[in-house]
Amino acid sequence: MERIYIGMGSNLAEPAEQLRSAVQALAQLPDTQLVGVSAFYQSDSLLPGQPRYTNAVAALDSLLAPLDLLDALQAIETGQGRERLERWGPRTLDLDILLFGDRLIDEPHLKVPHYHMQARAFVLYPLAELAPADLRLADGRLLKDLLAACPFVGLERLPPA
Repeated sequence: MERIYIGMGSNLAEPAEQLRSAVQALAQLPDTQLVGVSAFYQSDSLLPGQPRYTNAVAALDSLLAPLDLLDALQAIETGQGRERLERWGPRTLDLDILLFGDRLIDEPHLKVPHYHMQARAFVLYPLAELAPADLRLADGRLLKDLLAACPFVGLERLPPA
């Protein structure tokens, strides 16, 4: 089994409830064990005029192949009402593979480590709750160095529900 980290986000249709439902769906994936879930965080959208996002990270141990997991994540998104109308539009649920063991993946529809994660506090800080302090990404970067370069600005850690 490989340790996989999944970024989760929602800014439509009761975002915190969308993430809780996603966690339940992740726990039901075949050949997969849900290991942990970070706290939920709120942040402003990267684009003006959109509702605030609620984000978290889940840790999985899985035997699924990367593209099979991607298909399963997209099925969960669709099941929770995700419509892919525009690339950066508001969404009921967004599930992204951030890290997949120590693999570098460069497929047309899947890049791991997830692109731009180094600049997104709403990804790095929840990830740091679950990952080992000395986590080294497959591309050689250290999580602690990414955190040091990405201040905890604009994030609000939500109390447990």
